[in-house]
Amino acid sequence: MKILVINGPNINFLGIREKEIYGEGTYEDLCKFIKDEGSKIGIEVEVMQSNIEGEIINFLQAAYNKVDGIVINPGAYTHYSIAIYDAIKSINIPTVEVHISNIHTREEYRRKSVTAPACIGQICGFGFYGYVMGITALKNMLSK
Repeated sequence: MKILVINGPNINFLGIREKEIYGEGTYEDLCKFIKDEGSKIGIEVEVMQSNIEGEIINFLQAAYNKVDGIVINPGAYTHYSIAIYDAIKSINIPTVEVHISNIHTREEYRRKSVTAPACIGQICGFGFYGYVMGITALKNMLSK
């Protein structure tokens, strides 16, 4: 089983930006953690990141018929990217939206996700482990 993890803008600055919200771990730490944890449960994980909306859409479209599931952290695009919503809907691949912080306890403008309705679920507030939760949920759902 293959799962694609897509990270949006500024996720590459983990360990640098807003450590009080996102923690000390770096983006490299996150990628290693996701791949290691996926491997433990027999999942091949590919991790990608872009700060550019169109590239994220390209990642999603390129995944069509190539992966079994997607975990996506759209970053700030969560709150306004109808284009990413449309791309998730169009590829018909089970997708879980993940956020390191709990977006529902943050600033008002961060509490609404326009991309989550295109996904089978949303996980937020569990730090890096939220990605593992998303991968595990996809594995369990796809194994049925």
